[in-house]
Amino acid sequence: MILALDTSSAEGSAAAIRADGDRTVTIERAGDGSRSHGTRLPLELMAVLDEAGAAIADVDRLAVVVGPGSFTGLRVGIATIQGLALARGVTVVPVTSFEALAWHARPSTGAIALWVEAHRGEVFATLLAPDARTVLAPPTALAPAATLDAWRDLLAPFARVQFLGDGAVRYEAVIRERLGAQAGLDVLQAAPMLAAAAGWIAREAPDRAVHPHALVPMYVRRPDVELTRDRREAASRG
Repeated sequence: MILALDTSSAEGSAAAIRADGDRTVTIERAGDGSRSHGTRLPLELMAVLDEAGAAIADVDRLAVVVGPGSFTGLRVGIATIQGLALARGVTVVPVTSFEALAWHARPSTGAIALWVEAHRGEVFATLLAPDARTVLAPPTALAPAATLDAWRDLLAPFARVQFLGDGAVRYEAVIRERLGAQAGLDVLQAAPMLAAAAGWIAREAPDRAVHPHALVPMYVRRPDVELTRDRREAASRG
């Protein structure tokens, strides 16, 4: 039994993956985006386990999406999983938002562009080859147009570029304006839930599991609270 959590977005998701004889059962539920993760967890995890007909005592491994995404959401999600891991004495597989999105993209006939909402008019973005593993452009935090400008030469060889992520949904107009028919963007599929993907990655790569204290969030850019503090300190010195 693998229990997985994603809090990188306002909604997030939770999933349970259970071996049942010769088949594997996956239960995944989206979270309530109208409420903060701090008020919803760990109840949403328990609800997924209940739907899977299991209890926390049945969990053998945990998985958590470590970002990039909402800074506050990531901290709450990682802390929740750390607490459960310590209580159960199990390890955790950390999965990035990009890896979970790429899991939904495979296989692909074109480049894979993964865009996560970063707020402040920016996206956390990375570009992968069609194998969904090879990194063509490392993660950045830039405005959508600036991201595409930086990728111009990398995108040129591909007839299609598959976009996934809530950032792709938000900035669909920019993508279509810049890339036209080259943009393989299906809004209905562009922002899939990530918890089950994280759970499957944990199932396929158990050697990636770490002890709970070793979990580290992937931010890409510095948290807003740090940037705000630096601006205040600079203003006070001025």
